[in-house]
Amino acid sequence: MPYAQWMQVLGICFAGTSTAQRPSMSAFVGDVLGLPVRTVDGVEADLFALPDGSSFAVASPGGMGDSARSLGFLVASLDEAIAELHAAGVATDAPAVNSRERYVHFTAPDGHLYELVERINH
Repeated sequence: MPYAQWMQVLGICFAGTSTAQRPSMSAFVGDVLGLPVRTVDGVEADLFALPDGSSFAVASPGGMGDSARSLGFLVASLDEAIAELHAAGVATDAPAVNSRERYVHFTAPDGHLYELVERINH
């Protein structure tokens, strides 16, 4: 029986990388890829806006925990999505918030870090 009885995934809204080359990577993303800087209070990374409303973050090593990469799924209700993960036996960290989103991290069966993200400011 599938676990997702309440969770509604709306899309992918976040990708991030953690690198010792943060300054040069951020310059590349802004200057070469042409992505504009997105300012969000409470984010400890260089954040860039994509035209579809998603974000790309460049963090320092350890800035995303034990992962060098992260991917975020936009959900309709973070609380319901967390409940679904827990019902499936998937542990999460405590929900966090910044000026744009509420989010939670979890490690999927592939061993990689992912996020569930709920927008609070549209």
